[in-house]
Amino acid sequence: MKIEDIVNLSEGILSNEPKVQAISSATVYVSKVEHGDLFFSSNQEEIDQAIKNGAYAIVYDDETIERHDDEIAWILVSDIQLAAFKLVRYVIIKKEAQFFLLSPHELTFTKMILTHKTNISFISKEWRKAFEQILNTDGTLYVGTDTSLMKLIKPDIQKLERDVDGYAVFDTLFKTTFKVGGYVYQEKDLIPFHLEYLLRVIHFCENNALPYDIERLSYTKHFHPVFIDGQLNSTKASKSDKVAIFTDNIADIVEAREYIKRSNTWVKGIVLTPPKTKVPGIDRPHWFENGEEIRDILKNTLFNYAFILNADKKILHTIKEENLLF
Repeated sequence: MKIEDIVNLSEGILSNEPKVQAISSATVYVSKVEHGDLFFSSNQEEIDQAIKNGAYAIVYDDETIERHDDEIAWILVSDIQLAAFKLVRYVIIKKEAQFFLLSPHELTFTKMILTHKTNISFISKEWRKAFEQILNTDGTLYVGTDTSLMKLIKPDIQKLERDVDGYAVFDTLFKTTFKVGGYVYQEKDLIPFHLEYLLRVIHFCENNALPYDIERLSYTKHFHPVFIDGQLNSTKASKSDKVAIFTDNIADIVEAREYIKRSNTWVKGIVLTPPKTKVPGIDRPHWFENGEEIRDILKNTLFNYAFILNADKKILHTIKEENLLF
């Protein structure tokens, strides 16, 4: 790529009159700089090393950077991250690549049911890693969950279709029987209000010829139930009226509590959260500082369902993974 094209794409200013006219590749990691490369950085030490490695051009956004080699191109930009992704946008047009913004739940189910991941790339939330993934790989289908980053890559970023075929046949809070693609899947480890995410992912996989297997379904990090006894030992669902539900988001807690109200009015639920966390519909949840406090609450509070936000299920140290549920 010509230096003048990089200046135009990045909307930068060429700070000198370089002897080099073009670059062969681009990177944001000094360790990857090779002879003839473009390097994005505003770190003086990294830039000096990149020049030793053979960099032909430097894109930077710090005017205090010292230029130690006027034979290469120095391109000053207002924002180095934005400039990097302006180059990415140009590259993805030539690659005819597709990008999709997924919710965290959709990403989890995508990774879960795919049987092969060679035809899809999962974009890192760290912008430098994302830059390298897109610019220096041959992928044409990319997905990510960081809204600001994905829109930086592609302002008109696509999302998964919302209106897709499939529906629940029967469900409880921890099991769902559903129909999709003409098949009925019986009592899967799927939270009923997670079905919408799964259906969108199935539709996405089919539209992009991604191989998947619904039999790979299991509980996710977003909502993981563990049936327990009074001593916090895991047990089978049929032998317990208590369940600790580990979740990483408030929205699922709210959905689950609404589900309980509609279907099981006799169930007593409690919510455990880190201090000062606000949960809609609850004046004050049980706050905890650490795992020991969670265990104390579970042992000394009357409940059937305990929703525990942002805690590792390993705090129930007596749990054996093979005994989780059913």
